[in-house]
Amino acid sequence: MLHIHNSLSKKKEAFKPIDPANVRMYVCGMTVYDYCHIGHARVLVVFDMVYRYLRHIYGDKQVTYVRNITDIDDKIIKRAQEKGEPYTGLTRCFIDAMHEDAQALGVQPPEEEPRATSSMEQIIDMIRILVEKGHAYAADNGDVYYDISRFSSYGQLSGKRLDELRAGERVTVDEAKDDPLDFVLWKAAKPGEPHWASPWGKGRPGWHIECSAMSTHCLGNHFDIHGGGLDLQFPHHENEIAQSEAATGCKFVNYWIHNGFVRVDNEKMSKSLGNFFTIREVLKQYNPEVVRYFILASHYRSPLNYSDQHLDGAKAALTTLYTALRDLPLSEEKKQDESGQTAQRFYAALDDDFNTPEALAVLFELAREINCLQSAGSWVDAVKQGLLLRQLASLLGLLQNSPQQFLQHGTGGEDGDGLTDEQIEQRIAARNHARETKQWAEADRFRDELKAKGVILEDSSGKTTWRRE
Repeated sequence: MLHIHNSLSKKKEAFKPIDPANVRMYVCGMTVYDYCHIGHARVLVVFDMVYRYLRHIYGDKQVTYVRNITDIDDKIIKRAQEKGEPYTGLTRCFIDAMHEDAQALGVQPPEEEPRATSSMEQIIDMIRILVEKGHAYAADNGDVYYDISRFSSYGQLSGKRLDELRAGERVTVDEAKDDPLDFVLWKAAKPGEPHWASPWGKGRPGWHIECSAMSTHCLGNHFDIHGGGLDLQFPHHENEIAQSEAATGCKFVNYWIHNGFVRVDNEKMSKSLGNFFTIREVLKQYNPEVVRYFILASHYRSPLNYSDQHLDGAKAALTTLYTALRDLPLSEEKKQDESGQTAQRFYAALDDDFNTPEALAVLFELAREINCLQSAGSWVDAVKQGLLLRQLASLLGLLQNSPQQFLQHGTGGEDGDGLTDEQIEQRIAARNHARETKQWAEADRFRDELKAKGVILEDSSGKTTWRRE
């Protein structure tokens, strides 16, 4: 049985969906004012893995995954003004870029991808309900605020107490809020800003209310899983709980999943430190599957330390797995028996709060077994295990490419020194001729020349294969 560490209870719990025929998960998506960075990559890959495994357990058509897009907020408006273009053009560009990055990383699209600007009716309706129930109020400045004092269980997710949060907070002279912790649901329009009509005048929604309105509209008032980065736990997710439960009168979410932070060379990632990398910058140097492996090699709740050394390690590890499959005819794949101990250990790892490092360790055991079977000439069994390796790895979104394609062209960056496949094969043929005529120094020269250009030769069973370093 799947067990999930629930951020709400702070412990690991058996996952029991509200309706096993309709498992529902919502994940906070991107605010599209810039290209996605490696922190976003972690969110995309982690919850794609969760989505894949839930579909494996419950069936492809019995899991609904919703990931929203925030396409209107202060950052978007500011960036559009800086670039002198309509905010719609800006968001369209970065939404397209986000989809390109996600596809490159092997991230499957969610069933629904609501946008804030197309959800105004639901957002305004939820704010109206909160005002009518006395959980929100319209201020003199035209904004609408959530009254934090009306929600007694505020802080249940983050563990923060209201009196502690208020310590050091001050209400400025012109502050319209009744309490410094009250948060905005609707912002009155400022000159030149995009706006929508509402019962409180022209304006636009606050960030927190967007997710509450979109998630409950797509999945219902009460659903199974809500996910996102750890940085969103407070105040965003805490505020989501407060406003959603106040509006609907029922529990919002059963299981909260948060992935850990991304650090760069053990430092916090930030533009000011010069260690801020977009996904597309990283993909210029590393193959997308290598980046995906790197992300999954750490448990989703642990910190992830980005460095070239760790990505190089991911590339070497993935190369090892693909090498085990290289000589196997895997074109006609059939579902393999998963009753054996190897498959059961793999699933036991994922059942234990999506323990991908342990699941990957099982895949390496399987790769070693395949190598041993090939060495012993047991090709039929090697093929069966090779198919099982790919079958299990598919739940992590790994090993779905051709081994030859990955090893010769997919390990990362551009092809070494511009050598074409034909040029490499010509040098290998010349090396083989030198070996046949016992010109050992000449054969070594060809090998060393190719190695210097990032091409590694491997001699086995009387033939030479190659891969890019």
